[in-house]
Amino acid sequence: MPGKLKIDPSDKRPPVAPVLPEPDKQADHHRQVRAARQTEIMEDYVELIADLIDATGEARSVDIAKRLGVTTPTVARMIGRLKEAGWIEAQPYRAIFLTDEGRRIAEASRRRHQVVVTFLTAIGVSEEIARADAEGIEHHVSEETLAAFESFLRSR
Repeated sequence: MPGKLKIDPSDKRPPVAPVLPEPDKQADHHRQVRAARQTEIMEDYVELIADLIDATGEARSVDIAKRLGVTTPTVARMIGRLKEAGWIEAQPYRAIFLTDEGRRIAEASRRRHQVVVTFLTAIGVSEEIARADAEGIEHHVSEETLAAFESFLRSR
């Protein structure tokens, strides 16, 4: 692939020292990552709830647990957090429903996920790996980077 970065493992030269950003900018970047981590799992849940509702007409805790590889008590705890956030409505032993805010968040997460997958496959990443990688990237990518991905995809 032209322009591909090549790293020679036998190169014994010391690495070039990084150019550090200004402290305030670097701190802002770290704050943004911490904030993204806090909402990442919640966004994964509402995105999956939306997918289940759209595909099967309902979202149940047992289905969420199976698809996320977690236990139903773990799902129950998250359901509580999502209710507190106002993203879902749920009653014990009943289906789970998204609020308008929850649907908005799920759609935004789904859109980011699809843009990241499409971008990664466009640059040569396999579909399976792109989907797996997008699960983490989608929550941390800035709007500016997402817009750049979309611009790149439109220009092809």
